[in-house]
Amino acid sequence: MAEARPVHPALVIFALAVGAFAIGTTEFAAMSLLPFFSSDLGISAPAAGHAISAYALGVVTGAPVIAVLGARLPRRTLLIGLMATFAVGNGLSALSSTYPLMLLFRFLSGLPHGAYFGVAALVAAGLVPPGRRAQAVAQVMSGLTIATVIGVPAANWMGQALGWRWGFGVVAVLALLTAVLVAAYAPRDKGNSKASPMRELGALRDRQVLLTLLTGAIGFGGLFAVYTYVASTMLTVTHVSERWVPVVLAIFGIGMTIGNLVAAWAADRAQSRTAIIVLLWSAGTLALFPFAAGNIWTLGIVMFLIGSSGGLGTVLQTRLMDVAGDAQTLAAAAHHSAFNIANALGPWLGGLAIAHGYGLTSTGWIGSLLALGGLAVFLAALSLQQRDRRLAAA
Repeated sequence: MAEARPVHPALVIFALAVGAFAIGTTEFAAMSLLPFFSSDLGISAPAAGHAISAYALGVVTGAPVIAVLGARLPRRTLLIGLMATFAVGNGLSALSSTYPLMLLFRFLSGLPHGAYFGVAALVAAGLVPPGRRAQAVAQVMSGLTIATVIGVPAANWMGQALGWRWGFGVVAVLALLTAVLVAAYAPRDKGNSKASPMRELGALRDRQVLLTLLTGAIGFGGLFAVYTYVASTMLTVTHVSERWVPVVLAIFGIGMTIGNLVAAWAADRAQSRTAIIVLLWSAGTLALFPFAAGNIWTLGIVMFLIGSSGGLGTVLQTRLMDVAGDAQTLAAAAHHSAFNIANALGPWLGGLAIAHGYGLTSTGWIGSLLALGGLAVFLAALSLQQRDRRLAAA
C-alpha cells in the first residue's frame, strides 16, 4: 500500500490563496471595469451594475446547492472541480458580445465562489490548532485582499489599455493554475460518508447560524455600496483622470489586507468583541465617504479606512464553525452566499439612491446604515445565545 503523501500546510494554504486571488480579482475588478464594459455594451452604469448582481446571485444560488450535493465528495476533488467551473465562467465572460450573455456568464462565474471559499476555509482550519483557525482562514482570504491591491488595479489597467475583456480572461487562467496547485498540494481525503443533504440542511434550522449569515448579508453591504461606484465617483465627483482609479483601488486593497489580518488575530482571542468593533468601524468610515469624495487625498485615506473593515468576513466565518455543529460545509459555503447577498444589496440600494437624484456620494450614507443594521442583528444573536445558555444551565 502506498504511503500517504506528506501535507505541507503552508503550500496548501498558498494554493488555496491563489484561488482566492482569482475570485477576488474578478469579483472586485468587475466593479472597477463597470464604466468600460457598460460603454462597450451600450448600457448605463446602473444597468451595468446588474452584472455585478448577477455574479452575486450566482454565488447565493451556487453555494448552498453545491455544498449540499457535494458534502460527501473529497474536499480536494470538490475544490478542483469548482476552480475548473470558475475558469469556464470567466473565460466566457471575456467573450460576451451582448448584455444578456454578460449577465448569464457572470451568473455562471459566481456559482463556484461560495462553495470554494467555504470548503477552502474548512481545509485551512483543519491544518492548524483550534486557537489559530481565524488566522489560517485569514491567510486563505489574504489571496482575495491582495487581489484588491494587485489583481484589481491590474485588471483595471488592462481595461483601460487593452480592453475590459482581458480582465476576465486573466482570471480564467488564474483559476486553472489554482486547480493544478490544489491537485498537487491539497491533502487527499476520502470524503465524509456520513454526510447527507438533510444533515447539511439542518444548519439552516439553527437560529445562530441564520443570524450570523444575516449579519454578513446586511453588515457587509455597505462596503459594496461604496466600492461598486467608487470609479464613477472619482471620474464625476472628484474630477480626476482615469489613471487615479487603480491607485485608489490599491489603497483600498491595502486597507483590506491589513484589516483582514488584524481582525483574524483579534478574533482568535475575542471573537464577538472583534465583530462588534469591526461593524462599528465600518459604519463610521463609510459615513466619512460623502465628505471625502471631493478631494483625491481625503478620498484615498477614507477608502483605506473603509477597506480595513473587510476583516469582518474572517470573523464571521470562524463563528460559523463554532455554531454550525455537523453541518460545517453548508454553513461555511452559505457564509459566502450571505456576503454576496451583501454584494447585490449594497450596489442595488446605492443605485436606487443615485437614480433618485441623491448623487454618487450618497452611497456612503447607505453603506453606514447597512453596517449599523448588521451590528443590530449581531447583537440580537449574542443576546439570544446568552439567554439560551442561561436556560440550559437552569
